[in-house]
Amino acid sequence: MFTGNGIKIFTGTSHPELAEIITRRLGIPLSKAEVTKSSIGETGVRIAESVREDDVYIINTGCGQVNTALMEICIMVHACKTASAKRITAVVPLYPYSRQDKKDKSRAPITAKLVANMLQKSGCDHVITMDLHASQIQGFFDVPVDKYLYAEPSATQYIRTNFDVSQIVIVSPDAGGAKRATSIADRLGVDFALFHKERKKANEVSRMVLVGRVKGKTAILVDDMADTCGTLCLAAQHLSEAGAPRIFGLVTHGILSGKALKNIQESALEKLIVTNTLPQQENMAKCDKIEVIDIGGVLAEVIRRSHYGESVSKLFDEVPY
Repeated sequence: MFTGNGIKIFTGTSHPELAEIITRRLGIPLSKAEVTKSSIGETGVRIAESVREDDVYIINTGCGQVNTALMEICIMVHACKTASAKRITAVVPLYPYSRQDKKDKSRAPITAKLVANMLQKSGCDHVITMDLHASQIQGFFDVPVDKYLYAEPSATQYIRTNFDVSQIVIVSPDAGGAKRATSIADRLGVDFALFHKERKKANEVSRMVLVGRVKGKTAILVDDMADTCGTLCLAAQHLSEAGAPRIFGLVTHGILSGKALKNIQESALEKLIVTNTLPQQENMAKCDKIEVIDIGGVLAEVIRRSHYGESVSKLFDEVPY
């Protein structure tokens, strides 16, 4: 039985709803902290209860005002460190700047590495994140990163519950996501297909070529994140032209910026299923094609196991959420 002794869970302002779900699942109250912003934009933090010798978890995700969310979690980590917390874990469901993970052109920064340095220098002892855009980000840290934390078990459970598995095909919208698609397809025992795409520039795809058969099948596009949804919607169009009668999107991080909702509404997608690593209430109100999978229970169980020193990878190997 989880008693909650010696553990404190705080949240920043980016996604307090997720923090409430996690603490409710664990059966403990959300710890008190005040996060404010001054007239010139400086973030202020006051930890309103003792954290001395406690195991502290700070939840903030990389959405909305990303720079504000990043500064909040760094300042909160530092505040707990100077208040003598025993261990501090940053719970960042969507890792900020995860797409800036390599030097892809001359004089380009590797900002994902800078974020890792900021968290560690703030005093972070451990990081929990979900579906990293690039797995090499784990290597940017000198502290433990729960690299096994992903939404695949939740996704496969959703598919088994809501679809006739014998009639589906899992599709990756690009070659980079082939590993994710094949892993889900293997768990379900179904076929998979993928697209080869060429980009004119970031977030703008010029050409897509489908590799695999989808005719007569319900196609489920899987990806780690959906931003402007240009790739997903173009892929859905190609799948429709290739003979797929029903097309769904299933992504972990529904960023949905710019014209994303308009693109989804006008696309061949029947539904876009996202997790609640980011707030989705506003998006759901504006677009009736959005559906949300709750991963608060998964994160709560990861926090519980981390607190008691139990295996996190075993959870994802054996438990079908």
